[in-house]
Amino acid sequence: MYVVESKGGAIACMLLSLSFLGTWPALLTLLERRGRLPQHTYLDYTITNLLAAVIIAFTFGEIGKNTIEKPSFINQLSQDNWPCVLFAMVGGIALSLGNLATQYAWAFVGLSVTEVITSSITVVIGTTLNYFLDDKINKAEILFPGVGCFLIAVCFGSAVHSSNAADNKAKLMGFSNDYKDGSAVKGEAVSKETTYANKAEDLENGTDTREKAKFGTAHFLIELENKRAIKVFGKSTFIGLAITFFAGGCFSLFSPAFNLATNDQWHILKDGVPHLSVYTAFFYFSMSCFAIAIILNVSFLYYPVLNLPKSSIKAYISDWNGRGWAFLAGLLCGFGNGLQFMGGQAAGYAAADAVQALPLVSTFWGVLLFGEYRRSSRRTYILLLSMLSMFIVAVSVLMASSGHRK
Repeated sequence: MYVVESKGGAIACMLLSLSFLGTWPALLTLLERRGRLPQHTYLDYTITNLLAAVIIAFTFGEIGKNTIEKPSFINQLSQDNWPCVLFAMVGGIALSLGNLATQYAWAFVGLSVTEVITSSITVVIGTTLNYFLDDKINKAEILFPGVGCFLIAVCFGSAVHSSNAADNKAKLMGFSNDYKDGSAVKGEAVSKETTYANKAEDLENGTDTREKAKFGTAHFLIELENKRAIKVFGKSTFIGLAITFFAGGCFSLFSPAFNLATNDQWHILKDGVPHLSVYTAFFYFSMSCFAIAIILNVSFLYYPVLNLPKSSIKAYISDWNGRGWAFLAGLLCGFGNGLQFMGGQAAGYAAADAVQALPLVSTFWGVLLFGEYRRSSRRTYILLLSMLSMFIVAVSVLMASSGHRK
């Protein structure tokens, strides 16, 4: 199998992982904002996410000679390594629950703030656990100040969301009380927007010949609410933040669980049984991620949450609008996670958590594609800049703490 051994190779894996992991949430957010049910999107995403793990296992996991110390992926499938396999599967379940929760949090809190808060929680808890699991190969005097910066970024992220929500409420003050209560719009001022929302739109290509409302205006917010799958007007901001913090808690566990699966720090394998390779662990990790996602999302088709409309397996199969984007998102996430683990095995999983810089990429897409924070208050812009600046410092410090696993 192919093994990343140098610190430079590990950092290259992290940077490539960063670009992938920062882009796939934007694709799922795009589909939700165009009205596609999140249950349909996540089922599509789950299929290609597993496909990426299979591709990685049968390529990188089979390169080179098969030895006792470094067995190939196929040989490891028949070995008695189930104690570590279970850790990998627990990590996959945690990641799947976190990704599923963020899909709903994006609608309430916005792509940028959701990613910052979840990533920061992941680093504060997960990186600390990985530091001790990795036998302290990372530089503590550098690592933990970086963790502290992530914690500050969480506070800024919550403040940005609160300030932006107040800005949006102020923009809608001139519209009918129906909108303030989250009910249907009845005024002439938005009649055209309501008509627009009832027209079919090609989700795959995003084609739309209508004149669009300008980003950040009240008309834009109303038009978005009418088109999107998850309705947020009239909902408490606490709902979005609660979902976001739950997702962050799940994300903080998947990397330490994967670390235990590949390095067996608790010595649960029998004597003579080699440690799981990154590729074997990632395969089992993705299998459990796939299983829990299928179970939950199929149930959500028939028993939806957050007042989403009911669907069915038949409706899902026939829904091809936007399916290509959902498939692409699954591939990006799958390869991004695989590259993160490959880098973590070489430089330490604590340092590999530097890929949690993904909100920098997500914020770029959020502003460019979705008009987040357009025409917001000066206070919101200052908080947003402070959040991103603190985040950049935190990620730089974290990557500087990289060690080298012997």
